[in-house]
Amino acid sequence: MNPFGAFCAKKKQLTTIEKSLGAGRHMRKKGKVLRWDAQRGFGFIRSPDTVAEVFFHVRDYEENRSPFEGMEVSFDEIHVGGKGPRALKVQSVRNDIREAQPLPEDPRAAILPKGKSTRRTPPAHASQSHRQLTWATIALMLTWVVLVIVTISLTRLPAFGTIAGLTVINLSTFFTYLHDKNAAERGAWRISENQLHALSLMGGWPAAWFAQRMFNHKISKAPFQATYWGMVVLHFAAVVALLLWPYLRTQSTV
Repeated sequence: MNPFGAFCAKKKQLTTIEKSLGAGRHMRKKGKVLRWDAQRGFGFIRSPDTVAEVFFHVRDYEENRSPFEGMEVSFDEIHVGGKGPRALKVQSVRNDIREAQPLPEDPRAAILPKGKSTRRTPPAHASQSHRQLTWATIALMLTWVVLVIVTISLTRLPAFGTIAGLTVINLSTFFTYLHDKNAAERGAWRISENQLHALSLMGGWPAAWFAQRMFNHKISKAPFQATYWGMVVLHFAAVVALLLWPYLRTQSTV
């Protein structure tokens, strides 16, 4: 048979099927896909309402996803030419689910204002404690600056070298925290916490404190914060010891 003849025969078969939907015996049924041959494009459905297995072709399947064995479907069953039952308009049963009706509005919901964010705000006492800690840290920084100035004035440290060194250390600490934060967001190689603590111990702890809050970095890690403040205490102890060293040495010789 030539291609044109095959096309005409297939069209005639489809026309016969369409007529059977109007004149033949058909009804909407449900069942499960028993077998499906993806390469040949046809399968069979088992329905509790039909004794024989129901044939269906990929042309009769009205879904975007491919059918699979065990899939629950609904279909129109027809009988044409004594070839057994055939399924048309095969659809997944999920398309037969009725649209969900909205639940009745709870009158108690009117208690909450609409259109406003439900995000929890920190308690007032927590915000007050945070402000107090911030001001205490700033006061500690000012005390540190005074101690450094007094140490320089007593010629315990060179003025230019001390100021330049502390400036470089604090700038390095700030940008080191920035680099580590960016690396954490990109999943790149991180800077070790020991290096961050070493910068704080050498005098970069003020810049570290500001960087932690500006970049929201390392604040929630309690072990890191404990070590950080330990480095601050050790640095203060070193500055005080340097300031009082001549006096302590004199007392020891007496």
